[in-house]
Amino acid sequence: MFKRKKKENLVKEFLAQGHSVSIKDREEALDYLVAFVAMIRPRISEFENVHRKFAETIAFVHLHPEVLNNLRTAIMAQLINSNLVPMLTESGITISRGAGRELYARLKHKLLPAAQDPNDFLYLLNRIFFKHTDYEWVEQLGRDKWMRFFELIGISFSGSNPIIIRQAVVSLQILSARVAQLGWENEIIQHIPAQWQPPNNPFSVQQYLVYQIKERILRENLGPESIQDLATQLSGVLVTCGELVQLLRDETADKGTSLSQTFILYQLEQKLNRMTLLLDIAEAEEKLNMARFANMFITVIRNENRKNSIREFLSQTTGYLAYQIAEHKGRKGSKYITASPLEYFQMIGSAMWGGLIICFVAIFKNLLGLLQIAPFWHGFVYSVNYSVGFVAIEETGSTLATKQPAFTASAVASSLDTRKQDDPPNLYNLAVTVSKVSRSQIASFIGNLIIVFPVTYLLAWLYDWAMGHPLVGREKAAQLLQDQHPWQSLSLLYACNTGFFLFLSGIIAGYVQNKINYGRIDKRLTEHPVLRISIPPRRLQKIADYVTSHGGSLAGNISLGFFLGMAGIMGKIFGIPFDIRHITISAANTSLGAYGIGWQHMNYRYLANVVAGVLGIGFLNFLVSFSLAFFVAVRSRGIHLKDYPGFLKILWKYFRSHPLDFIRPRKRRSALLR
Repeated sequence: MFKRKKKENLVKEFLAQGHSVSIKDREEALDYLVAFVAMIRPRISEFENVHRKFAETIAFVHLHPEVLNNLRTAIMAQLINSNLVPMLTESGITISRGAGRELYARLKHKLLPAAQDPNDFLYLLNRIFFKHTDYEWVEQLGRDKWMRFFELIGISFSGSNPIIIRQAVVSLQILSARVAQLGWENEIIQHIPAQWQPPNNPFSVQQYLVYQIKERILRENLGPESIQDLATQLSGVLVTCGELVQLLRDETADKGTSLSQTFILYQLEQKLNRMTLLLDIAEAEEKLNMARFANMFITVIRNENRKNSIREFLSQTTGYLAYQIAEHKGRKGSKYITASPLEYFQMIGSAMWGGLIICFVAIFKNLLGLLQIAPFWHGFVYSVNYSVGFVAIEETGSTLATKQPAFTASAVASSLDTRKQDDPPNLYNLAVTVSKVSRSQIASFIGNLIIVFPVTYLLAWLYDWAMGHPLVGREKAAQLLQDQHPWQSLSLLYACNTGFFLFLSGIIAGYVQNKINYGRIDKRLTEHPVLRISIPPRRLQKIADYVTSHGGSLAGNISLGFFLGMAGIMGKIFGIPFDIRHITISAANTSLGAYGIGWQHMNYRYLANVVAGVLGIGFLNFLVSFSLAFFVAVRSRGIHLKDYPGFLKILWKYFRSHPLDFIRPRKRRSALLR
């Protein structure tokens, strides 16, 4: 067998032969660029080596100046002989055709990719970065290295490149028209402040300035120096547009948002960023904003590799909607994080009241189980019982331990949110926040359990004393204990189901609260034609205020009640092992089981295992709910945890030095001095 001889890389072949790339031979220049990128591209299994390969390639270029000259010529051959407009106006920018149509287009092109014009610069990029994983190593190299690479090449769009400048101006005009159109959408115009209403709407002003730039460059054939004054004005207006987009986003934290508004703001941000870069090119500045150019390069490569990805599109466009849901939970989550000893003991006290309510919920649940009704109605009355209990906990300001994680996770993720701070997050402070969340969660567990165990037992005794028979017989009591046992039942698996439902109810609460805010439900209630004449104005205003402040919580609590109440019934209906285990309800059932069996007949080792199972249920309730909520909060904020590799080390170091901080708050120094 003859071994096939490996073909030599074209870059090295040109170097060995002393051959130069011709700016007129576009195909040869393209092959040269393909070969050069191949020198950097790592194997899929060796992406971690991309930095080494990139450094080796750059060193090779420094060592051989003729390679650098060929590279510059090859790039310029593509730029001046290709249509740049589609890349500058479309790649990395969502087209203004609505979320539904964009989703349909991606699905269609995923099945049958769209045809490309060989003169289109995007066609060339797809030839050069032809592997669908190329965007991964391009992003992994990071903006700074690509900036240095482009500076090494010496990319410049000076007056000697009129073809490129004219294409940049055409692209600027196209994007300008699209920005102006989006700026007149109802979701935007109805929410912008009075000072930016027409005729001062910056989205319209920028279009007028771009039109003047286009006239001077394209129609009057003047040089870039003729638009310096207009470019300065346009630059300021684009900054104002960006500030307005951010203002609208900031207001959504209180006013809510919709998928449509989110989609429009997302498009505006993309287009404004691209217009700023195009303005730099149109001005023919010798000092191009290389950071912005590198960002565009990385974005374009990712978009071309992922342009038909449905997951990518949904992740991008729904990110800010999820952000507002998570942000609502994050603001509420801050009240569940204790910092001082006083707050810690207040949390325990609040959780004790919550535990007291759960005692009655558990008693009523077992009483409802005695009803001779169809399984579905059993599930329904269980759900109503749970819902009433959870709403009562919310209305009395009490605390249910397992409701915390869905909210505290968003608060923790918020500390990593670079949208809210210019500086990188302080990972040590984040470790301190995690310790606060840990001890707050422990405080709420303690408060719930120290009430649920004894008070439920007391209520069972009172029922026995008043009715003359126990609430649960010995057989039922044994079953209640076994249902909480960690390995004689599926209690730990069912605890994970509960964690998911706790997370889902938190999402529902955030979503409903967002819709209430965005839909201006309070104003619509107070102006309702029937309600205005049937309810006194003051009472109607109170109702509207209550719905605005408690609507999301009510939806979350009621949905959680129905999730927990119907789970076991649905498992029985479909004949599958599906149920829930909630730590406080399991603790109450353990007390009922212990009373039903009686201490004289109790196997204490078995009871200890059951109690351990209850604690395990609580841990899994917390772990699953917190993990899912944290994942959503992190994703919605565009945070990449891989950017913070040192956090776990910092957290472990903090835990080793201050382990008790994760259990109880540290005493104030002033208190120690007394």
